[in-house]
Amino acid sequence: MNPPPSSLYERLGGEDMISALIPAFYARVLADPGLSPFFSHTALDKLHAMQREFFVMATGGPIQYSGRPLAHAHHGRGITRQHFASFTGHLVETLLDMGVTQEEADEVIERINTTSNEILGTSY
Repeated sequence: MNPPPSSLYERLGGEDMISALIPAFYARVLADPGLSPFFSHTALDKLHAMQREFFVMATGGPIQYSGRPLAHAHHGRGITRQHFASFTGHLVETLLDMGVTQEEADEVIERINTTSNEILGTSY
């Protein structure tokens, strides 16, 4: 009997991968002049903690996201589809640099894309 397929979280490398992903990803995001202004008044330690929870949850891991609803956290920030595309582009680049397959990176982005309306303010 074959074991059930592992979650995306497990296939990515679990907690070790997510813990390494967040700072590497935000190094790219904060170096992007189109995205860095969104984080100028953000406590990065809190951001990293919330993103860790979000990525663990989004990839099927054992943690539930405890932050504010995404629509509330991003409301009125002026985030456009181009900003969102740049953000997810940096995520793909980071994942690939960390040895994740293109297929797995695409799966991560599919899951992140399900939140785009909340982040862009088009869900209400």
